[in-house]
Amino acid sequence: MKINPDKSKAVGFTRARVKERLTYYLGGQLIPEVNSFKYLGIIIRSDLSWADHVNYTLRKAWKALHLIMRILRQGNNNTKRLAYTSLVRPILEYGAVCWDPYRDWQVSALNRVQRRAAKFANHSDESGWETLAQRRLVARLCALYKAYTRSPSWKAIGNSLRKPCYLSRGDHCWKVRSRKHRTDVGKYSFVNRTIKDWNSLPAGTLASFPCKLNTFRKTVRDAVTSK
Repeated sequence: MKINPDKSKAVGFTRARVKERLTYYLGGQLIPEVNSFKYLGIIIRSDLSWADHVNYTLRKAWKALHLIMRILRQGNNNTKRLAYTSLVRPILEYGAVCWDPYRDWQVSALNRVQRRAAKFANHSDESGWETLAQRRLVARLCALYKAYTRSPSWKAIGNSLRKPCYLSRGDHCWKVRSRKHRTDVGKYSFVNRTIKDWNSLPAGTLASFPCKLNTFRKTVRDAVTSK
């Protein structure tokens, strides 16, 4: 595969205040250094913050929702609800396993989109839908399930998971050893954050483990929404 230097960017991942300038060349052409870039639809920043991607997702989701509201102004509730779940919610959830926000303002900003859609579809803020935070939690747990069961595309993460050194009576036997972290970036990264959620699952939720992914998803969703 030939790499096009005109479409290439250089980025150094660090949280240091003073950064060394990157000088990379490809085919004799200097690769420009950037602080953020889009990769497979996800905006990644050099400080590993997801603020840029959350803002990008919000702009895109509001644009799609406003378009639906103009076109389906006279539509029935089911059509409006289907339009939201088919065209807007996938925008809010694309790649959310890795960028699931933990800052309150980001969580609230994403929730406002769904609340507005619920008011449009049901004429009420109380939609009865799963919250976006609940759906992201289920998605993260399902992703860790794939890693735990060594699904081919998640095997690298699965191989890094370790059993805890100690299990109490109240623990389920599928717990994963927690990792140490010094920063919020590490604490709220996908693996570290989801290990904590995984370990706090009720033992009954994993009674049939290992099982088919769809069965696990349904069981976990029931446990999450019943809280």
